Amino acid sequence: MKFRRQKIDDVQINITPLIDVVFLLLIFFMVSTTFNQSTELTIDLPTATSNAPSSDRSKNVELVITADGQYVINGQTLINEKVGTLIQGLKEVTAGDYTRPLIITADAKASYDMVLRVYDAAASLGITKLAHTAQKEPVQ
Repeated sequence: MKFRRQKIDDVQINITPLIDVVFLLLIFFMVSTTFNQSTELTIDLPTATSNAPSSDRSKNVELVITADGQYVINGQTLINEKVGTLIQGLKEVTAGDYTRPLIITADAKASYDMVLRVYDAAASLGITKLAHTAQKEPVQ
């Protein structure tokens, strides 16, 4: 019986079968892959015209927030900036028709608080159509 250790040859890794496997995978992916030309999404963007008939504009409720903190609804200036006063003014102008769009025009120097009050008043009345506009000239 031989109990002596035998000399082990250096360990070698034969990569030839690995290259064959990688090559076969590459051929498989090249043959089974199809390339399609992707089409772009078609998006219907809204259009706006500044030459809308005046009858369409008369349906809108225009609310202007001035830089000095006043609300003007369809040309009528409100006494104070409280939400209750704003709700009352919107009730008078809309005459109970809360489906009319509310167009909000705020001066750049108007506080965010005032715009949030308009949102609160619109939500309490159930007005869901809101729009924001900007003017080229400052609101006075």
